[in-house]
Amino acid sequence: MKKRFFLPVTIWVILILVLCTMPGKDVPTNSFLEKIHFDKIVHFGLFGGIVFFLNLAIYWQKKKVSTGLQVLFVLFAASYGLAIEFIQKYYAEGRSFDLVDAVADTIGAIAGVFVFKIFISLITKKKQSAGK
Repeated sequence: MKKRFFLPVTIWVILILVLCTMPGKDVPTNSFLEKIHFDKIVHFGLFGGIVFFLNLAIYWQKKKVSTGLQVLFVLFAASYGLAIEFIQKYYAEGRSFDLVDAVADTIGAIAGVFVFKIFISLITKKKQSAGK
């Protein structure tokens, strides 16, 4: 297993930990963004990114990713999101547990599989048309 393939997802997971455990006073606020629940969109994207990058790492190595592995990636990302919520509740100053964030994390993780599949489909079609 080549570790360099996992560098993007490793950086991404660390970035999420840093961002989600910042003290509450350091998190920028904007009334408009709060009204549209922009933080849920951010959670969706961050945890979808985990699944996308994990799939990509395996694809770079094996040129395919099994459905079972994709399910494990979704479970990992959803569990990580839930763990982050507990970290926010018990250890991050000025932060709290938000079940809706955990739901957004999980839905984002599921979406990460579909984004990966679309991405690979587009890349594959581009390579096929270039080869003709």
